[in-house]
Amino acid sequence: MANTLMEGKKGQDWLNLVLAICLFISPWIIGFAAETAPAWDAWVVGVVLGVMALAALTAFAEWEEWVSVVLGLWLIVSPWLLGFVANGSAMATHVVLGVLVVAVSGWAVWDFRHPHAHA
Repeated sequence: MANTLMEGKKGQDWLNLVLAICLFISPWIIGFAAETAPAWDAWVVGVVLGVMALAALTAFAEWEEWVSVVLGLWLIVSPWLLGFVANGSAMATHVVLGVLVVAVSGWAVWDFRHPHAHA
């Protein structure tokens, strides 16, 4: 039964891995690689988020999802805190991907805490 519960988490972790890859390549695809703050933010958070997703895929632990939630929240506020609000495409990329990461990771935490909901 525990193995079945852990298999259910893999979908969210795969989604977070895809979001991490999208975030990491976004400076080149969206066109803000020349701007230091948003590009490095995307690269660093993308790598850390990817590592968390791979860790969760390998051996799920709730704390990995909480770290991902915090990373998603950071992505949402980082355009203001790092001062790249004027770059609309970089800001939108960070905010949208941040919201998606928070949603997916929050969903994983909810699933972990409510296993009976998967009857």
